[in-house]
Amino acid sequence: MHHACRNPIRARMVIATFRFYEELNDFLAPDRRKREFTVPCARAATTKHMIEALGVPHTEVELILVNGESAGFDRRLQDGDRVAVYPRFEAMDVSPLLRVRERPLRETRFVADAHLGGLAHMLRMLGFDTLYDNHFHDDAIVAICEHDGRIVLTRDRELLKRRSVTHGCYIHALKSEAQLREVVARLDLARSARPFTRCLHCNVPLRTVDKASVLDRLPPKVREHYAHFPTCDSCGRIYWAGSHWRNMRRLLDDVLSGERDSGT
Repeated sequence: MHHACRNPIRARMVIATFRFYEELNDFLAPDRRKREFTVPCARAATTKHMIEALGVPHTEVELILVNGESAGFDRRLQDGDRVAVYPRFEAMDVSPLLRVRERPLRETRFVADAHLGGLAHMLRMLGFDTLYDNHFHDDAIVAICEHDGRIVLTRDRELLKRRSVTHGCYIHALKSEAQLREVVARLDLARSARPFTRCLHCNVPLRTVDKASVLDRLPPKVREHYAHFPTCDSCGRIYWAGSHWRNMRRLLDDVLSGERDSGT
């Protein structure tokens, strides 16, 4: 009796070598970080399947090289392939290479998961259209992302692995202010921020109204000391540059100036 292969399971597998770069290593098991490692893959496995099986959400990946050539998420792995996986580039020009997303989003808009209310609030302070509801479930977030072309913000890796989530950002920091700094730096938001142009509660753009039209709704000291009153047409809230506004202004100026100073 002749045996074509002593290990039929092995025969159905291909062996590929992976190397992940920069912050993508944070998603890997400790013994696989910042080094090459070889793993068995199913014979029909694609680069996307294996990258996510190793723990890295596809939304975190900007460039894949297989044997030194650009590849997409749908590239089927062959035995002996060497796969290099890179995050978004900031200082390196990769324009001649094939990025894994067809094009950037025309407008920077977000949907934040239920655990990122503080971050969502701060992004609205910066003027970015950010949907948030602490009752949002993953399916709702995916549907919003797909329908509106929004960037998903989350600390849930599994959510970012959903096929329909084409643009997403895994948030590493735990505190809101650090999360804001992280998102501003990673997505280069400093240049497009328009602070205090959006309602912090409703997320709709604010409209400046004539003082006389809201005079009866203002506290006496506010009437006396302030002249400009942006208003939300959705919830009716009126804003003015009081102490709370000045505290937020200092925070945002610090975050934005830090990004400009860093040269990003």
